[in-house]
Amino acid sequence: MTAPNSLYNLPRMTSPSAPAPLAPSPGIGVVIQRIPDVLTFTLDNPNHGNQVTGAMLDTMLAELRAEASTRVARVLRIRARGKVFCTGRERAGRDMDSIRKEAERLVEFQRALRTAPLISVAEVQGDALGFGFGLAIACDFVLVAENASLALPEMRSGLAPSDIVACLGEYALPRVAFPLVLFGDSISPVRALQVGLISQICAPEQLVGEANALVARILRLDPAAARRCKESFLAAQQNSFEQNCLRAVEALTEDGQARLDRKK
Repeated sequence: MTAPNSLYNLPRMTSPSAPAPLAPSPGIGVVIQRIPDVLTFTLDNPNHGNQVTGAMLDTMLAELRAEASTRVARVLRIRARGKVFCTGRERAGRDMDSIRKEAERLVEFQRALRTAPLISVAEVQGDALGFGFGLAIACDFVLVAENASLALPEMRSGLAPSDIVACLGEYALPRVAFPLVLFGDSISPVRALQVGLISQICAPEQLVGEANALVARILRLDPAAARRCKESFLAAQQNSFEQNCLRAVEALTEDGQARLDRKK
């Protein structure tokens, strides 16, 4: 796999308020990197299949919360080191209170990822199982290597993947989604693309280049317009038709005013 620094082969878009790249934090299992306009999470727990631990979730969640308030970056890239993307998550809770806190943190992270003002891009270079597959699905764009295996196998251990089920219906029809979580069978990237769970299939050696091109295309968009577009799209999925009509009037008015302001 190409080293994470290759993601910086992009048009450099300067931002005076953007923080300097963060130094990797050894031992946490995830590397956080920043360049102007791009925030990157690189899963770096390869000895354990890049399983996401509580410390990794805390680190990523803190960054997402910061972005929600400061809105410095425009794109979030989620990628991984090693042969697999992510094979699940840590289950460290040993009593009711710790299990509940673990579940609350997990769901809060997924909510923050889904609703972040950034456009998110998952680069799945290897197998994505359980939480790993759910993590990719929750991103706005999901690029998957053609040789990756995808599955939600929790039920084979007697555990319903309720966190993933909470949003799975936004992407796949119930006739597809329910058997996927009930039986936990592996599906190919081709099948995942057909049912709407991923965005694009790539040859392994072309995955990083395709992701670079996608990120560059996003960065050419007007930043404020891109954020409004994502916000409106997410709201439309949750609202009724009548609510969407009312919201459309407000959004079109705001966009029109912004266009007039730019011409001044």
